[in-house]
Amino acid sequence: MSVATMCSMARRFRGLMLGVTVAAVLVGCEAGEGNDREREERSTPIAATEVVPRDLSRQLSMSGTVEPRVSIRLAARTSGTLRTVGPEEGERVEEGEVLAALDMSEEEAELRRAQAREQETRLSYERIAGLRRQQAVSQAEYERARAEYEVAESERGLWQTRVDFGRILAPRDAVVTARYFEPGEAVQAGETMFELGAMDELVIRLGVSELDVVYLEQGQAVPVTLDALPDNTLEARIRRVFPGAEATSRLVTVEVALPPDAADRGVRPGFLGRVRMPIDPRPEALAVPAAAIGEDGDTHYVYVVEDEKLVHREVSVGVTRGQWTEITEGIAVDEIVLATNPLDMSDGQRVRIVGWRG
Repeated sequence: MSVATMCSMARRFRGLMLGVTVAAVLVGCEAGEGNDREREERSTPIAATEVVPRDLSRQLSMSGTVEPRVSIRLAARTSGTLRTVGPEEGERVEEGEVLAALDMSEEEAELRRAQAREQETRLSYERIAGLRRQQAVSQAEYERARAEYEVAESERGLWQTRVDFGRILAPRDAVVTARYFEPGEAVQAGETMFELGAMDELVIRLGVSELDVVYLEQGQAVPVTLDALPDNTLEARIRRVFPGAEATSRLVTVEVALPPDAADRGVRPGFLGRVRMPIDPRPEALAVPAAAIGEDGDTHYVYVVEDEKLVHREVSVGVTRGQWTEITEGIAVDEIVLATNPLDMSDGQRVRIVGWRG
C-alpha cells in the first residue's frame, strides 16, 4: 500500500480510531507533505524541450515569368511600303522563310539594268581576253576591259543587296510572338516588324539572393509549378548561373530551362512559374530553441535536465532556421534541455518542468 493511500485512510478514521498507530501515521504524512511542499518551493519552474531530429533545410521559394530563351526582334533594313506580310502571332516559321516583303520596284529595275551592264562588260572582257592571248590588243586595253567588268559586277551586287533588304527572313525556326505592321503600311529602316520566340527553349529567369545562390549549380534539377497548370509539375534544370550579382539588389540571375516539350504540354510565354525546393539540406539535424543557447566567451552551452537538476553542457552550434538552432556536438537524441534563456540559471539548480516547447 502506498504512503498516500495510508495517509488518506488515516485521516478518514481519525475520528473513530485514536490509537497510537493512526496518530503516528498522521504525523508522518504531515511531515512528508511538508517536505514535498518545501522541495517544490525550492525548485524553479521551467519550460523544456526534447531533443529530436528536425528538418532544418532551407527552402528556396521564388517565382518568375516563362519566356523564350531566344527572343528575336526583326527590324526593317530599309524604308518602304509593305507589299506582303505573312505569318500572324502564334504561327510557326522556318529558318529562311519570307515573313514580309517591301515594294522594291525601283530597286528591282536598277538591279535589272545593273545585270544587263554586267553581262555586256563580261562579254567585252571575254572577247578582249581572247585577243590578248593572241597578242592582238595591248595590255592596257585588256586591263581596262577587266576593270569595267569588275565595276559592273560590283554595281549589280549593290542593287541585289538593296533588293534583298526589302525581304524580312526568319533567322531560325521559331514562333511569331508579335507582328507590328500590315500590308500597305509604310515602314522606316530600323523599325521593329516582328518578334520571334524559340518555343523549344522556354526558360524562367529568377533573381536569387546571394545567400542562396551558393547552393545552386548548373545542371541541378528544379521542380517548377505553373499557376495556369497547377497539376503539372515540370522537371526543369538550371541552365546557367550568371557570373555576378546586381549592385543594388544583390540578386544573382539564375536561368532555369524548362523541358523541351513544355510548349507541347501547354506552357506559354508569360505564364507565372513557381519554384520551391530545399537548399542546404539538413533533414536530420538535432536542434534546440535558439534562445536556449548561452554564450561564454567563444563557447556555447545549454542546460540539460537530469534528475530534476540543470547540468551545464558545452555544445557546438550550426545553422539557425527560424527559432531553432542546430547543435552539431554536445547533445544526444531524447535528452531534455532547458528551452529558455539560460543566463539566470546555474549548474546543479533544482527545477521542475511546467511546460514544453517544440
